[in-house]
Amino acid sequence: MGEALVSALDAAGVAVRGPFGREIASASAAIVPGPLVGHVSASASLDLLAPHERFALHPLTSAVGAGTRFAGATCAIDGSTPRALAAARALAERLEMRPLVIAEPDRALYHAAASAASNFLVTIEGMAEQLADRVGIGREALVPLVRGTVDNWAALGARGALTGPIARGDEETAERQRAAVATAAPELLALWDALVAGTRALAAAPATGAKR
Repeated sequence: MGEALVSALDAAGVAVRGPFGREIASASAAIVPGPLVGHVSASASLDLLAPHERFALHPLTSAVGAGTRFAGATCAIDGSTPRALAAARALAERLEMRPLVIAEPDRALYHAAASAASNFLVTIEGMAEQLADRVGIGREALVPLVRGTVDNWAALGARGALTGPIARGDEETAERQRAAVATAAPELLALWDALVAGTRALAAAPATGAKR
């Protein structure tokens, strides 16, 4: 994230140096008090930057280094003072992001939501890759399905976008799927069973029918 932000801010005309590593507290301690100090961790406490006047800025997007586009993304911000918070907001807006204040008590849960939406999604797609590979199907064949599902989720919410045998109560097909996974990739069965349980709970929930 640091490399991606430095590159984007430089392109936006902001003078920057770094990144200088991930040791937030030790880097902060080396700074002579006076300037604003910020970090880009999604969940780390602002207290790591004490005693400086400090802020946090975390783009809610997947950053893979220089060239990452931030425009249109939500950006979680916080600050120890109004001036620090204003600086975080200005940096977010400079990169055409939508700043949203996430207070310290909520940052870990905010980060959990981000991990579920991004990291866990990739884990699930990794499982899909492995199962598809067993029958000679490449990742590219799954991409339209994944993109269509994400588009449906964006428009309808999780319950409204849910399809498949569990959503329609087809337990016979669900059992055949489980048996196939148990035979072809038993190491994935625990993850499969956990996802089936979660999907059953989602299928039983009322659909929101609203885009948020």
